[in-house]
Amino acid sequence: MTARVLVVDDLRPNVKLLEAKLTSEYFEVITAREGQTALEMAKHDQPDIILLDVMMPGMDGFEVCERLKQDPTTMHIPVVMVTALSDSADRVRGLEAGADDFLTKPVNDGALFARVRSLVRLKMLMDEWRMREQTSGQLGVMRDEKPIHKVDATNARVLVVEDNRIDAQKVVDALARDNASTDIAATVEEANERLRMGSYELVVVSLRLKSGDALRYCSHVRASDANRHTPLLLTVEEDDTERLAKALDIGINDYLIKPIEKQELLARVRTQIRRQRYQERLRDNYERSLAMALTDSLTGLYNRRYLTAHLGGLVDRVRASGKPLAIMMFDIDYFKQVNDTYGHAAGDEVLIELSRRIGQNVRSIDTIARFGGEEFVVVMPDADYQVASVVAERLRKSICVSPVQTRDGPEAGLGVSISVGVAMFDFDADTVDSVVHKADQALYEAKRSGRNCCIGNLGDRFERIGGGPLPAASSDAAE
Repeated sequence: MTARVLVVDDLRPNVKLLEAKLTSEYFEVITAREGQTALEMAKHDQPDIILLDVMMPGMDGFEVCERLKQDPTTMHIPVVMVTALSDSADRVRGLEAGADDFLTKPVNDGALFARVRSLVRLKMLMDEWRMREQTSGQLGVMRDEKPIHKVDATNARVLVVEDNRIDAQKVVDALARDNASTDIAATVEEANERLRMGSYELVVVSLRLKSGDALRYCSHVRASDANRHTPLLLTVEEDDTERLAKALDIGINDYLIKPIEKQELLARVRTQIRRQRYQERLRDNYERSLAMALTDSLTGLYNRRYLTAHLGGLVDRVRASGKPLAIMMFDIDYFKQVNDTYGHAAGDEVLIELSRRIGQNVRSIDTIARFGGEEFVVVMPDADYQVASVVAERLRKSICVSPVQTRDGPEAGLGVSISVGVAMFDFDADTVDSVVHKADQALYEAKRSGRNCCIGNLGDRFERIGGGPLPAASSDAAE
């Protein structure tokens, strides 16, 4: 994995040393000698990670980090403070300023490279979600530019996997300050069971579990679909450098060296919870944008784009299973007159009410889509012609039996009816387009036949559903 690394240090030998080490690992390195230049380069060059010295003249590393995290254009860039300061209070201050890690010199090269790769992977994931959110904004979803450090980190649900009762209690006591709901698992088996039973926003794991392999457990969590994005924080001993590097490669998010210092633990946990909730918000926005792209904004039904994609996959499945597939297409009779007489607002109310009645009169496994204008399609898997006919007639009656109340329409409501066409998928001859066309032909025949009726397309002939023989068709159909 390659990445662009911004090294910020006022001492030239330190810069050159880090630059040489990172370049040998095929990272692209850019450098800055003071804070203001670093801020400008972070905006302009958009590095994948920043290695930041603390003790610099003028603007120190703490202030640089705070300003990076307050700026929406740079707040997502991981920051690792690399400094000679070793006091716990300094580490906590750096983490609270927004740093993702605080490494004390001299730094083990293997641990440094593993940490850089780990944070770059997280940033790549974040960049993907941010890009999707940008697309969401273009589709009309409101974007929240709140910086990550302002995301609330309280009331989190945390799982602690630790067989040392004293260390486990330290974690619980520290997180109680943020009103976290904390569960303790003393074994890997118990931890797996708890993850199966509920969801957590963070899992804190001891690297030296006696009951099982902690790294294998972390790998299992990462491979699980349900917990793939759940942050993992590892507690390690000072001499666990080699296994820690493996853990970072596996995908843990952060680590804490024992003995556990409560303030540092709390700072690291807050960082993970904030990032998790920020990413969840990005995912939610993306899912809403996806829903907007695939659903009709007025009725909430699926749109034509979704229907086409869904029907394509469904046709492949029914070919394999041999189960029947019915398509029902219908539109509102004389809908243009509703809009012309009572206005488009009344027409919208009719469409919304019609959508509600459709949902009440088709099966839960059926897919309903607004095909365009006043035209709708219902896809009915595992429905033979008899079932589809019953559903079509039931739907037609539910529409015409009760007037639709609108704000600008007559007090008694608007009398509305629909014309319905039904077609069955022919395994030997049909494609997605052809079966929809067959339903459209049946709908056209229903309109030619006087409207407010259901017509089935049997391939070689049309059949009035639930009625007598088909009346003679006129030469054209009124719209």
